[in-house]
Amino acid sequence: MHEAAKHNMAKTSDLFRLTATAAVKLLKAGKVSPRELLDAAEARTKAVDGAVNALPTLCFERARERAKKVKKTSLLAGLPIAIKDLTDVAGVRTTYGSPIYADNVPAQSNILVERLEANGALVVAKSNTPEFGAGANTFNPVFGATRNPWDTRLSAAGSSGGAAVALATGQVWLAEGSDLGGSLRTPAAFNSVVGLRPSPGRIARAPTNLPYDILGVNGPMARNVSDLALMLDAMVGDDPRDPIALPPPETSFTAALKRAKPPKRVAFSPDLGICTVDPEVASICAEAAAGFSALGAEVTEAAPDFSGAYEAFQTLRALRFAAAREPLLKTHRDKLKPDVIWNIEEGLKLTGPAIAHAERLRAALMKRVAAFFAEYDLLVCPAMQAKPFPVEKTYVDAIAGKKMKTYIDWIAITFAISVTGCPALAVPAGFGADGLPVGLQIMGPPRSEARLLAAGKQLEDMLGIAEQLPIDPRVRH
Repeated sequence: MHEAAKHNMAKTSDLFRLTATAAVKLLKAGKVSPRELLDAAEARTKAVDGAVNALPTLCFERARERAKKVKKTSLLAGLPIAIKDLTDVAGVRTTYGSPIYADNVPAQSNILVERLEANGALVVAKSNTPEFGAGANTFNPVFGATRNPWDTRLSAAGSSGGAAVALATGQVWLAEGSDLGGSLRTPAAFNSVVGLRPSPGRIARAPTNLPYDILGVNGPMARNVSDLALMLDAMVGDDPRDPIALPPPETSFTAALKRAKPPKRVAFSPDLGICTVDPEVASICAEAAAGFSALGAEVTEAAPDFSGAYEAFQTLRALRFAAAREPLLKTHRDKLKPDVIWNIEEGLKLTGPAIAHAERLRAALMKRVAAFFAEYDLLVCPAMQAKPFPVEKTYVDAIAGKKMKTYIDWIAITFAISVTGCPALAVPAGFGADGLPVGLQIMGPPRSEARLLAAGKQLEDMLGIAEQLPIDPRVRH
């Protein structure tokens, strides 16, 4: 979109169509006000959210109060954003998708929200999530299901499904999410937006029951890579309340993006050697990955040995659920969904030797991955194993005729990468014959977010898919 068009748009009701980067430029120049963007976001939400249920809790009045004090010199300068309903926002109903917390209103925000607001973000809504983020289909007994805007009969994936849908439909310009087994990447892929699972510690978060956990992280989502870099800059930084938090990089991610160099050695894998992927998804991702050749990279089909990743993740995830949620099993078992109960009980059944074995598997995988990235700049693979499925279906139970063992097996291609501790970026790769989005996953070594964003931006510019957003919710027949 040309700058002139962006400026003209500032005078219309189409402000929601601006990219986050363009909107912030207008805010900083005084050519649009935070209040105008808040009005535009609220109008767009009223117009489309009834069809998709992405933002069940709104807080526009709180945002308008905060807008009075926002600084034009701040990074986001008064840009409206959404925060996932797993992340506390002071004074705003935060349910975690659970009837146990249906009326919960935190007194204090998570420190990642504090940082975003200090950098000029205006929180306007909480985005929908599965109960406690368990599962990769966004539905819960408090707010119901979130629907995919590319076909509202279908799932938006999860657990950051509400965030991805709010971005795709233009309700907000940026959205926060979280990722344990793929919760930023899978919904990004299902909705044709961008999601980054950053390195553990890159974004400080607290309070948390698991301060040293590196399996679950919080991260940014956006409609394009430049917008994602902008949000990441507004989220990063050290904080004494988070013992694993990293200091911000010397060069901002936005600045690094502007002087990025193409990768030289790119590895592509259709399945990481451990999972079943829908053939059409694999084909579209292979074609997108081949695009790096046009940038001058050598693209080779290769991957680290991911053996042990499945077992390590299942064990460590179960342990995490037991550590974080066991008290609820004792006090509110009747209000927990079966999948959450199963997760907690699997964790409680673990033995010391089983946990020790999972840690050894993780360590061995990390060692193999480090050796792999001594040879390759990037590993590229699908960000999804299956296409969007009917929203009423809890999960994908079979892919290409192969039955899945558990309700999370269909996202093994993302959770295997979670085990490595490496960052991973999901970007749109194209569309299937049915017109539904397909996403590509780009992985790099620890703390290589700038490298991933550069590669994602170069591929995005080549494919031109980001320009299709935002969209109105639709039903395909």
